[in-house]
Amino acid sequence: MKKNLTLLAITIICGIPLAVASVANRSFEETTAAAAFTALTIPDQTRCGWFSNPTPGNFWLDDKDGEWIIGTQGGFQAEGDYPPPFKKTEWVKTNGDYGYGCACFKGRFNSETNQVEVVKSAYARPLSVCRKDKTLKEPE
Repeated sequence: MKKNLTLLAITIICGIPLAVASVANRSFEETTAAAAFTALTIPDQTRCGWFSNPTPGNFWLDDKDGEWIIGTQGGFQAEGDYPPPFKKTEWVKTNGDYGYGCACFKGRFNSETNQVEVVKSAYARPLSVCRKDKTLKEPE
């Protein structure tokens, strides 16, 4: 019961849902302490680059620092509201309605896991903005 209340408290206070009692041979206490510390030490960032949604449930953002996983089908999904709305001229279709566009995401980015834990906001940008950025490689 105490573990469940602790998980609930961390979920409410920090916005991190914890479903696993131990990770990588850590005790429950170490796991919850690490999660709470992570939630309190990762500041919000805004990152811009190529947003890809090639298939249902798969989302990521490629910026100058690499790939940030937003969601994987049947697996991890960041909290928050995404993808941003794209105009037809801002979206490149590669698989039916799936594809990619240029976008910015504000939220909590975990550099240890390369996951976007929380999306606070996101907005689309013209394709030309990402195409002009020499640090970005356009998806194929």
